Amino acid sequence: MLRVIAIACAYNEAGKIERVVEKVKKEDCIDELLVVDDGSFDNTRYKAEKNGATVISHTQREGAGAGLKTGFRYALENGFDIIVILAGNDKDNPSEISRLIDPILYENFGFVQGSRYLDGGSYGRMPLYRLIATKYIHPALFSLVSGIEITDSTNGFRAFSTCILKDKRINVDQDWLDRYELEPYLFYKAIKLGYRVKEVPVSKIYPPKDLGYTKMRPILGWWSILKPLLFLGLGLRK
Repeated sequence: MLRVIAIACAYNEAGKIERVVEKVKKEDCIDELLVVDDGSFDNTRYKAEKNGATVISHTQREGAGAGLKTGFRYALENGFDIIVILAGNDKDNPSEISRLIDPILYENFGFVQGSRYLDGGSYGRMPLYRLIATKYIHPALFSLVSGIEITDSTNGFRAFSTCILKDKRINVDQDWLDRYELEPYLFYKAIKLGYRVKEVPVSKIYPPKDLGYTKMRPILGWWSILKPLLFLGLGLRK
């Protein structure tokens, strides 16, 4: 039996992380839920632990990529076979996790990317600028440098085999991957190194703006997501 861990990174998400944990705990396919608390100063950790999640806290905010690295180390040290990544701010639907892991379990895929833009996916009331960036700009650039057509290259809702992290040709511990760079980096490397990759339809839920739908800074955040395409495409990083 392959063991599956779900990892959610959270920064000051006390108002949302409880719902994430409650939903994930209902999914029988998940053996453990790990919440990486990235230096929150609210009661994110308490809310996650109270509902049964394992929590690792950073002493200060280090970035989304740094949070994922912490989760990856935990998964490898504890013998998990499949990692599922989902948002800590309740934008993903945990009932769709089986869509991500089934191709790994039954079809020998190594990396499965969730896409809100495939038939069967949805994204609700997404801000226009994010729609343009995530549906058109980034996927076009990602497809160009990766060599295959991808519809949703920025969606963090995904699953992959831990054998990818054990591949010596992939180095997730590089310092430049501490923010939003790690997710496109890992997706790109999985494609280029010949792992079987596919997209599956998923939904993305955007709450009202006053509740906050992202912690990403408009300019610095998007540069973090675009940077790996430039660095990897030009051979400036490995």
